[in-house]
Formats: sequence, C-alpha cells, structure tokens
Amino acid sequence: MAPYGVTAQPNGGRLSSTVLAMDGLATALTLMLVAVAGLGVLNTVLLDTRERVRELGIHKALGMSPRQTVTMVLTSVTGIGLVSGLAGVPLGIALHDDVLPRMGAAAGTVVPPADLAVYGPRVVVALVLGGCLTATAGAVLPAGWAARLRTATALRTE
Repeated sequence: MAPYGVTAQPNGGRLSSTVLAMDGLATALTLMLVAVAGLGVLNTVLLDTRERVRELGIHKALGMSPRQTVTMVLTSVTGIGLVSGLAGVPLGIALHDDVLPRMGAAAGTVVPPADLAVYGPRVVVALVLGGCLTATAGAVLPAGWAARLRTATALRTE
C-alpha cells in the first residue's frame, strides 16, 4: 500500500467540549420540564383542593386526622400520575423513534439502531415512576394546606 502521509493518534480519553455542552443543555432542559410539570400539578391540585374545602371540612368534623387528609390528597394525585406515566411513556418512546431518524436524515447521516434502542425495561419503569413522583411532589404543598385547614373555617366556606 502507498503511504498517505496520515498518522493515527490514540484518544486522550477527554470528552469533546461540544458533547459536554450538549449534555449540559439536555440536563437543563429536562430539569426545566420537570419543574414546569411539578408547578402544573401544584396549580391543579391547589384549585381542586380549594373547590373541595367544604367536603374536607365534613371529613374533618367526622374525625379525619391531618395525616389522613394528606394521604387522601396525595393518593388521588398519585393515581393520576401513574395513569399519565403509563400513557405518556409509550407515546414519548414512539415520538423518539420517529423524530431521531428524521433528525439524522436532515443532517445527512443515518442514526445507528443501537442509538435508537435506548429504552430498556429499567428505564421505562423509572420513567413511569417518575410520573408518579412528579405528581406526588407537586401535591405536597396543597395536601399540607388541606391538613392545616381548620374544621370550622372549612365548614363555613361556600
């Protein structure tokens, strides 16, 4: 073979600054999406709890403890979070499998199948449980408010 005047050098084990910037951007966007989802849950649960003040007052008058009130509010939201996770994760995976090859085609390259098949069973379970966790975390403040609500105040509210 004829020499081409090219030499190979071993990789120094250093990540590219572009890859680090892209990872940081993806992390920041993910954290912002989780924060927005948590605030959305907070808003929804707060409105729902305020609409049910009289019902909460009746439960408290019948002997419901503050711990039971918190459990009631969190349980109602966690179920919705589980259903949302079970519906949203497959849709997200389908969207990923559709968009990523299109992005590669737009860049003039083909995305290898190994880069498309990134959602193993553990990741899928973690994502579904993440929906429950986000819903529960967003409902903690309204649940605490409902638990601290005085019975007489709740019963007078209309």
